[in-house]
Amino acid sequence: MNIGEIARLAGVSRSTVSYALSGRRTVSAETRRRIEQVIAEAGYRPNAAARALKEGRTRTLGLVIPPASRRLTDMQLGFVASVVEAAARVDLDVLLSPSGGDHDRSFERVITGQRVDGVILMEIRLEDARVARLQQTGTPFVTIGRTAHPEHMSWVDVDYAGLIGRCVHHLADLGHRHIALINRSQELVAAGYGPGHRALAGFTDAVAQRDLSGLAVCCADETTAGQACMEQLLADHPQITAVATINEAALPGMQRALDDAGLAVPRDFSITGVVAQHWAEDFRPPLTAADVPAHDMGARAVELLLQRIAEPTSAPRHLLIAPPIALRASTGPSAARPAGR
Repeated sequence: MNIGEIARLAGVSRSTVSYALSGRRTVSAETRRRIEQVIAEAGYRPNAAARALKEGRTRTLGLVIPPASRRLTDMQLGFVASVVEAAARVDLDVLLSPSGGDHDRSFERVITGQRVDGVILMEIRLEDARVARLQQTGTPFVTIGRTAHPEHMSWVDVDYAGLIGRCVHHLADLGHRHIALINRSQELVAAGYGPGHRALAGFTDAVAQRDLSGLAVCCADETTAGQACMEQLLADHPQITAVATINEAALPGMQRALDDAGLAVPRDFSITGVVAQHWAEDFRPPLTAADVPAHDMGARAVELLLQRIAEPTSAPRHLLIAPPIALRASTGPSAARPAGR
């Protein structure tokens, strides 16, 4: 139930419902009675969006996405879709704005031009100038991801360190002693991309705890790069029998390389990771993985942002998500690689 639905049931305009909720303009007693009756019957409760409306805000949220010149991954698109859907449910609009490089002017216009009531940032780096700029301007904001020092900001993030660590322990329990991490691109990791650094930290810690041989490599977010990366791993490090990854876009290429090498998954080689569910289910055989709940994360980010808008002095909230690892069919007991493979 949102303002639009209340308006339809009460036979009035959305603006009339808004005025009745906010008190900004006078509404006739009969009209107010009809609106209140609909609200009572539906069990509707004005939320942070309604309180913000009373303060005369724009009714628009800003969503800062990676540069328009860069293809968004499926997970990033999932974040965008979930933010838009969650905002629509509370009768708010979303203004998309790219950031990075030549697009920084767009980001600056969003936060200084009174176009939005608050901002959601994606693709957070450990040291992120956008976060510092938002803190400087006092704009309410929430991040999907977190910086190296996230104590004084609200954020939603995936526990990449803990989840990749659990993937390594799962492989070790199956007897794998030589494991590789296929991370995101070298450019992203070098720029301080949070998930890439946390995945590497979790991998390194788990490998040390289990006294394993571990190798971490970077890979661009595309099929051809995934194939080339896996081919090089197989050629240069034949002792490796398993891979953990956070690079979902490279998965089809990894699978192609294993097929071309004549390696059956999981009989000859195991693979696991932290990816969106549909990538895991499309892998053959289906991928043992922690499924990133992109849709839920976007919705939770909107929820946190509405709280920041309505209660700007409230304490920051932190939501670290650690989905269970779904045991599918891509991991199995370690087996020595056949000679010549």
